[in-house]
Amino acid sequence: MAVSEVMKQKYGRVGVLYGGTSAEREISLISGRAVIASLQRSGVDLVPIDAGADLLQQLPGLGLDRVLIMLHGPGGEDGSLQGALQLLGLPYTGSGVFASALAMDKLYTKRFWQGAGLPTASFAVLDRETNWQQVLELLGGTVMVKPSHEGSSLGMTRADSAEALEAAWREAAALDSSVIAEQWISGAEYTVAVLDGEVLPPIKLETDHGFYDFDAKYLANDTRYLCPCGLASAAETALKDLAWQAFSSLGCSGWGRVDVMANQSGELFLLEVNTVPGMTDHSLVPMAARAAGYSFDQLVLKILDTSLSRGLR
Repeated sequence: MAVSEVMKQKYGRVGVLYGGTSAEREISLISGRAVIASLQRSGVDLVPIDAGADLLQQLPGLGLDRVLIMLHGPGGEDGSLQGALQLLGLPYTGSGVFASALAMDKLYTKRFWQGAGLPTASFAVLDRETNWQQVLELLGGTVMVKPSHEGSSLGMTRADSAEALEAAWREAAALDSSVIAEQWISGAEYTVAVLDGEVLPPIKLETDHGFYDFDAKYLANDTRYLCPCGLASAAETALKDLAWQAFSSLGCSGWGRVDVMANQSGELFLLEVNTVPGMTDHSLVPMAARAAGYSFDQLVLKILDTSLSRGLR
């Protein structure tokens, strides 16, 4: 579709950053292509940019007025890119420097939530000096091991023995210098999207995998996404309220997604906040947006709108 003069007046020239160099590159490429196609349908004047090592050298010469960030993982979602864009004077979508950095770090996010009195699963920091059996006993016998700075469930492993815990740590440590073990919670998993101050309908995730891993997220066709999520009205409101508290407590803005577990008693535990969620055909934010009445193209434009009000302080 040709560039719309109305869109050009509203947004100017938009750079779409996708791809990148993190372990989530392939997912970012798929998300970015979907967003680029959507913006083209809407008549936005855009420049697709597969972000490489020379990104900061490229950007000043492209005549951009703003940037839509579709980079997942370190280097795109962790505050470093956001800081660079601010120095260049380029408004961008999503959360700012501090919130991006904090939300990207699962360890410090959990410590922050603990300090704010928000519920999150018990955890321990792992390193080569860890007493594996002691950690298991402290956390109830079964844990989820996670790299602190990776998304898309990369490097995540369930462990229920000292040997399995050490092996899981080694696998996660190959991706990240910071690794945590989190108390295993048996129960329902939910995800709640936030879009420009609006909390979208929660989605309940069901999978026959041991947990909602990379394959269940992006490859499997048997993962079940329930929206409405099946909770009673009061319980769904409580879930949405908790997701908003989690999102806003970290200083997040614009758009994002909050992941939550419920135990068998229905108690809620915060897992993490994603400040640049996926936009693939298996992704959750488009599903939640659709349930709220937004088409994919409307969703993408609302994400782009989050760059309009960004101050560059």
